[in-house]
Amino acid sequence: MLGGAFVARVGPLETWPTIVGYSADLVVGRGLLVVAVTALLFGSYQLLVGVLMRSPNKRRAHNTRNLLRLAFGFIGTIATLAVLTENWLGLLLSLGVIGFAITFALQQPLLSLIAWVYITVKQPYGVGDRVRIDDAKGDVIEIDFLVTTLWEINGELVTTNQPSGRVVTVPNSVVLSSNVVNFGGGGSPYVWNEVGIQVAYETDLEFARAVMREEAEDLFGEEMAEGIAAYREALAETPVELEVYDHPTINVTQGDSWVELRLRYLTQPRRGQRVKNELYERILDRFNDEPDRVSFPVSRNR
Repeated sequence: MLGGAFVARVGPLETWPTIVGYSADLVVGRGLLVVAVTALLFGSYQLLVGVLMRSPNKRRAHNTRNLLRLAFGFIGTIATLAVLTENWLGLLLSLGVIGFAITFALQQPLLSLIAWVYITVKQPYGVGDRVRIDDAKGDVIEIDFLVTTLWEINGELVTTNQPSGRVVTVPNSVVLSSNVVNFGGGGSPYVWNEVGIQVAYETDLEFARAVMREEAEDLFGEEMAEGIAAYREALAETPVELEVYDHPTINVTQGDSWVELRLRYLTQPRRGQRVKNELYERILDRFNDEPDRVSFPVSRNR
């Protein structure tokens, strides 16, 4: 910065030929000032990022980094323009015309930038959340100014809420025009899940329901108790009034040639399929041990 000021004031390059119509002193001096301003801003940015990114909260650190990038980018642009020109009135007029043209030509990117501000302020989802945005479903691994990047779940390759290994990029503007589902959002990291098993009408329903409840409580009883507490705390902050049970419940649905027992329980969304698989195995083993009390439908309509 001192070098640029020195060149601009002393004029040691007066004998040099002009550069695109400007004196060498002016071009070199302002070039050095731009380099100095850029270095100062970049060093300040790196220092702040190094301090603030130490936060153990990954979501907060990610949002802080993006805000710093936007702020320092804006300051750097204004500072560079201030160094390169002294005609502030002409600069403001030019920026107005250019800004209108850019707004017209880049409607979708600007809409995505506005959506990024909305995501940052309202936080419908954050880094690490499992979400569904429009027809894309996955775990959020990055939220940039224009796009949200997901580690895909389900998709065209796999089912049962398993990662496909693909990365899906969703424009942030989609958030403003589509439904966004946050699995485990709203203050509680737990969601309700169900396991349905079809049995014949001859089944001892009370026994079957008791078996399903016992296996569920044995598998994740303590975890569900913690989840219920977190779920009730999140629910208490809303005007919604719901009855929340402390233990798994079983609902009975009548079919054409069977009765379906649906076990409802609380679990973490990423463990949903593993828990469901283990519950199926446990419950079916218990049912098969009691063929006189539990029978399965044999109709082809099943």
